[in-house]
Amino acid sequence: MSADAPAAAWPVDWGRPWLAPWRDPGERVAQAIAAGVVCHEALNREPAAPRRFVPQSDLPDGQAYEQFIFETGTVPTRDNLHDFFNGLCWMRFPLTKKKLNQLQAAEIAAAGVAPLRGPVRDALTVFDENAAFLSAPPPLWDALVDRDWQRLFVDLRPLWQQAQLVLFGHALLEKLVYPRKPITAHIYRAQPAMNSIADLDAWVAADLSADKLSAKPFLPLPVLGVPGWWPENENFSFYDDSFVFRPRR
Repeated sequence: MSADAPAAAWPVDWGRPWLAPWRDPGERVAQAIAAGVVCHEALNREPAAPRRFVPQSDLPDGQAYEQFIFETGTVPTRDNLHDFFNGLCWMRFPLTKKKLNQLQAAEIAAAGVAPLRGPVRDALTVFDENAAFLSAPPPLWDALVDRDWQRLFVDLRPLWQQAQLVLFGHALLEKLVYPRKPITAHIYRAQPAMNSIADLDAWVAADLSADKLSAKPFLPLPVLGVPGWWPENENFSFYDDSFVFRPRR
């Protein structure tokens, strides 16, 4: 089913473990859209909306999307799953989204809009679309760095009870509406303890910088391998798929 299908047909399963931080206000906004409210208006109804969402047609031809948001404080929004999750990201992570937009605008001001974005803008796009935040005990993190999937997901499986993984990228969330084994997040290492989404948001926004992003501080993680997130990974042969769980180069 297409992500551009009518909202009433979007099969968003709010019981999925990765959607727990998004269920409020996501479920409420989705219900309004399914009842016939256009996406940007449904988002604007939420008291937590940190920006005003406007129709995509408000974005002038030739103007960069990120620059428009920076200059107007409004977010062009289409009626599809991708922009629905982007709106939710603005609500749950307003400080991080604002920081990303400021960094994008600074890069555009410095280099203009060119076919080649450059390393910082590329990293900003990857972060915005596909990042996830992981706080985990050092042995788990070391195994992830080494791409030692057997150790990460099997040998150290009990340690995942001490880990916290929060998805951020709106394209990542969109893809997981239709879960597939190869879906992979770009992991950004979070602070040792994430007591709330608001605390995590403030920490990430303060931690982000152009210099740090230019170094591409991401690690790949096939998210359906996370213990408790997908029933099939209870059978450890799930991790034997070398097309998904690839060794470190």
